[in-house]
Amino acid sequence: MKTKIASLCMAVVFSILAFATNSSAAEDGFYDKDHIRGFISLGADFRGMFPAFHDYVNNVPFATGALKYKNGPDTSVYYGGANYSKFNKYYPNIHFNIGAQYKQFLTWFSINFAITQISERPSSTVTAYALDSTGTPNGKTAAFPLYDARWFNYGVDWMFGWKILGEDAFFNLIPAVGIGFNMMNIHFTSNYVVTDKSSKEESIMRDRYYSNIAPTFNAELEARLQFEQFSIGLYGGYRAVRYNELNVEGANLDTTIFNTDNSGDTWFVGLRIGWTFLSLWDKKQQNKI
Repeated sequence: MKTKIASLCMAVVFSILAFATNSSAAEDGFYDKDHIRGFISLGADFRGMFPAFHDYVNNVPFATGALKYKNGPDTSVYYGGANYSKFNKYYPNIHFNIGAQYKQFLTWFSINFAITQISERPSSTVTAYALDSTGTPNGKTAAFPLYDARWFNYGVDWMFGWKILGEDAFFNLIPAVGIGFNMMNIHFTSNYVVTDKSSKEESIMRDRYYSNIAPTFNAELEARLQFEQFSIGLYGGYRAVRYNELNVEGANLDTTIFNTDNSGDTWFVGLRIGWTFLSLWDKKQQNKI
């Protein structure tokens, strides 16, 4: 519910800002549209997790619990696990930016894609042991499939920046901030049972990704070299993400295994290349030459 409210609020803010900008341009002459330049850029960076996020990705995908096995009319619950390699606290990320520049002001959409992180299964199956009412193995075993543990995320931030050293400076510093959303996708290691806290209904994790969406706040600083329309920049910053509870087969893992309402904050540093298109004013000046 928190995610839906946050997403709705962001959509309303975006709509109001867009309407206000269009109204100002049309009625008050707030800006000269002939001087607006479009731009695109492609970047790659390394992102470092803070402890809370690192714990998140090294606990949630490796969740363990009850495994259900049906043999004829009998259904038995077994318990077992496997030893997987943990995820590194650093991961690669790529992004694509598309936006517009008006003099020193820039606004753009930053579309982020994290490379899928994989912890390969140690074997094709795991042997799980049935427990009696006292929690002691009763000698019965069953083999359950194991899957690779995986996670990746993607998202979009609406950014606003300012060229501190001028519109066309060869070297520039560009601070920027923005808000958006992020989607975390997690693949678990086996067919564990999850139980809904209110209805007590049981479901089984499937061989698929489960998703968790969250609002974001992004802040960055870029040092850029501008070669006419081509540019290259070194950038770094901080992206704050707040994940809600992860829903799996209709049940929140907070109520069945452990806490999944967590922070996904990262710091990042990377390199981007960009291309700025000519404005209508630029094209008119070229035609006069």
